[in-house]
Amino acid sequence: MTLLFRFIVVVAIFTASVGRAAAEETLVLETLIDEALRGSHEILMTESRWNSARHRIPQAESLPDPMIMVGYQNEGWREYTFGKMPDASWMYSASQMFPFPGKRGLKGEMASRDAEGAGETYRAARLNTVARVKELYFELFLAYRDIDIILDKMTLFSRIEEAALARYASGMAPQQEVLMAQTEKYMLTEKEAMLRQKVRSVELMLTSVLGASSSAPMGRPAEREASAFPYSLDELMETATDRSPEVRSRLRMREAADAKVRMADKEFFPDLTLAARVDEKTGPFEDMWSVTATFNIPLYFNTKRSAAAEARSQYRETIHDLAGVKVMLNSSIQDAWSMMKTSEKLMDIYREGLIPKTSQDFDSALAGYRAGKVEAITVINRLKTLLDYETLYWAQFVEREKAIARLEAMTAIAETAVRNHENN
Repeated sequence: MTLLFRFIVVVAIFTASVGRAAAEETLVLETLIDEALRGSHEILMTESRWNSARHRIPQAESLPDPMIMVGYQNEGWREYTFGKMPDASWMYSASQMFPFPGKRGLKGEMASRDAEGAGETYRAARLNTVARVKELYFELFLAYRDIDIILDKMTLFSRIEEAALARYASGMAPQQEVLMAQTEKYMLTEKEAMLRQKVRSVELMLTSVLGASSSAPMGRPAEREASAFPYSLDELMETATDRSPEVRSRLRMREAADAKVRMADKEFFPDLTLAARVDEKTGPFEDMWSVTATFNIPLYFNTKRSAAAEARSQYRETIHDLAGVKVMLNSSIQDAWSMMKTSEKLMDIYREGLIPKTSQDFDSALAGYRAGKVEAITVINRLKTLLDYETLYWAQFVEREKAIARLEAMTAIAETAVRNHENN
C-alpha cells in the first residue's frame, strides 16, 4: 500500500467519524427556542416596528411648532427710512397654535393604541416563532425516529432472508422467496435515503426560522416523552379570549378607530393661534406691540362630514374584524384540540394493541416459516404491517406535539414559559 493511498484512507476515516459525531450530537429544543427568540428576523422586525410606534406617541401629543417672524417695513423706495419715518420699523413676532381642547389627547390615544397593537403583533411573532420551532423540531424528531425503525426492520428482513436462504439451500423453498426478502430490504434502503434528505430539508427550514446563516448539520433531537397538557377545551377558549395577541391586537385597533371617530367630530371645532408682535422704531418714534388671537373657520363642512363618515366606517370594520378573528381563533383551537385528542387515542391503540399483537404475529409467522408451515409472503406482510404501525404511532406522537404547540401559541399559554426561559 503506497503512502498516498494510506493518507487517503486515513482522511476518509476521519471525515466519516466527524460526520457521525455531528449526526449524533444531541439537539435540545429549549436551546433552539432561545436562539430563535434572539435571532429570528421576524421577531426583530416586529420589535423594531413596536419601538417605532411607541416613539410616535409623544410626537402625536405635542403642540405644533411655534412660529417666529422677523421682518422690516420701510417707507418709500428711495432710501432706508428706519428712524426717519414713523412707519418704518423692524418687526418681530411669535405665534403658537393650540388645538381645540381634546384634540391632542385623542391624537395621543390613537398613537398609543397603534403602539399597543404593534406590541401585540410582536407578542404574536414570538409565540408563533416558538410554535414553528417546535413543529420543525418534532418533524426532525420523526424523521430520525423513522430512520431508526427502518434500520431495525432491515435487521428483521435480514432474518427472513437468512431463513429463505436456508430453505432454498435445502430445496424447501424457491429462489423467489429469497428475492422477495432482498427486494423489501432494498425498498427500505430507498426510504432511508429519502428520510435523510427530509432531515436535511427540515434542518434548513429550522435554520431559517432561527435567523442563522450556517447550513451545517444540527444533530439529532433528544429523546422526549409526550408533553403534559392539563388544560380543558373550555379553559383554552377562555384563555384565548383574554390573552391571545391576535384578539388583543384587534381590540387595540378597534379602540384606535373609536378615537379616530371622536377626533373626526372634533375637527368641526376651530383651533386657536395666539401671536405677539413688536414693531421696533428709533428716534422720536415709540415702539409698537400687538397681541392677536386667530381662529380657523371650519367652513368646509361637507369635507369634514366625509372624514367623519370614513372614520365611522373604519370603526365598523374593526368590529367585524374582531368578531371574525374570535370565530377563526375558536375554530382553530377546536381543530387543534380535536387533533390532539385523536392522536392520543390512536397512540393508545397502536401502543397497547396493534404493535404488540403484530409483533407477536410476526415472531410466530417467522418461526412457522422456518419450520415450513407458513409462506414467505405471510411473514413479509406481517413485518411490513409492524413497520407501518410503529411509523404511524410516532407520526401521531408528533402530530400531538405539534397540535399542543399551536394551542400554546394561540392561547399565549407558552408565554410564561418563554419569559421564565429568557430570565434563566
